[in-house]
Amino acid sequence: MIEAILAILAVTAVFYLIIKNYQPALVLLSAGLFLLIAAWILGKPLLSGGESTGFLFLDIFKQIELLFVEQLSVVGITIMTLFGFASYMNTLGATDVAVSILTKPLGRIKAKYVLVPVVFLIGNVLCLFIPSSSSLAVILMAILYPVLKKTGLSALTAGGVIATVATIAPTPLGADNVIASKTLGYSLFDYVFLHHALISVPTIFVMALAHYFWQKYMDKRQGERAFRDIEQSTLVEESKELPPKFYAVLPLLPLFFIVALGVFFPSIKVDVVILTLLSFFIAVLIEFVRKRKLKNVFDESFQFFKGMGQGFTQVVIIVISGVIFAKGLQTVGVVEILSHSIENLDGAGTVLILVLSGAIFLFGIVSGGGTPLFYATINLIPDLADSAHVDGIQLALPMQLIAHLTRSISPVAGVIMIVASVMKVPPIEIVKRTSVPILIGIVMVVILSFIVL
Repeated sequence: MIEAILAILAVTAVFYLIIKNYQPALVLLSAGLFLLIAAWILGKPLLSGGESTGFLFLDIFKQIELLFVEQLSVVGITIMTLFGFASYMNTLGATDVAVSILTKPLGRIKAKYVLVPVVFLIGNVLCLFIPSSSSLAVILMAILYPVLKKTGLSALTAGGVIATVATIAPTPLGADNVIASKTLGYSLFDYVFLHHALISVPTIFVMALAHYFWQKYMDKRQGERAFRDIEQSTLVEESKELPPKFYAVLPLLPLFFIVALGVFFPSIKVDVVILTLLSFFIAVLIEFVRKRKLKNVFDESFQFFKGMGQGFTQVVIIVISGVIFAKGLQTVGVVEILSHSIENLDGAGTVLILVLSGAIFLFGIVSGGGTPLFYATINLIPDLADSAHVDGIQLALPMQLIAHLTRSISPVAGVIMIVASVMKVPPIEIVKRTSVPILIGIVMVVILSFIVL
């Protein structure tokens, strides 16, 4: 009984503090430490004899150390490498070239509302180049908005579409996909292309269609209020000289290698880190051949390592803190209690899918995104799935996709606030434009999870 009370207190505190914009990593880390201390006081075993420090209280911090080392060596280095590569591509201007090439043909489309689903689909492709939803929103508001305005689309339609593009595109370069595949025991290729894509790709196309009808309806309903003039100075970024057009391929090199090896050479066992490092050195070599200035090339390439640091502070530390929180719940005995309670429950898998998806939906709405909760709970999924007699992916994948989708209907999410601030409208006006396509997407995710997985 005391274990359940402690767990409820810890989980409630985590929800409340993250919703109140406290630093998620430190909230999860503190909650995990609280639970580990509680487990120590209750006499629960913290470490096996060989790993123990010899002093039980210090075993708490030894456990944290072991989790840090484990996550950094497995998931952490992968995420940091991907962040580093993305940062280097941005420094080279390769991502700007890709955005320019993909968005340039849009101005030729004369039927303005046809642009709505097209822009949405192109934006999902751009997620492969720019994984951050906020960064992508800034770039698209600067580059794409003027194009959409010239075609006659309303400002709120353009903003609504841009605020939803970075959601659930299936990419092996996504940090959450790396974490989920490792935790659930799938290869990254299989997880993304044989499971994730079966749900996310149909959902993206349905959302594109929903955008078409919803934005058209909202323009008709709001009339002139939907058309707003935005100062050009708020849209135009500082211009910079772009590299040759073939540089647009460079950000996709890791993805190309992953797919090529997964399809044509499955016997070759390499991970994302190896392929990303290979892509990095290819890009450095191309830069040297183009510029012939080794010092400048090396100075720019150091951005790769700065980006790795950003990956640690933005994602990896949250993941590690989530693992420590999950370990605290396991050590205090709550996961075992929960597993036993659902072991013989009829339809336990269905109940768990709906409960976990609902929890992450509500958390995402009030906090600006459900990914911190996903990172905090992913390590609990295998045990819960075994108790419910379902595959862990049936629980994890809906949670993961809904965690991303809810970001675009939360008025406190970064991407919503960025678009709203550029357009000088309340965030709720953007949410009105994103709500129906996103909610339809969430329903599609849940339905397809029951059908496909």
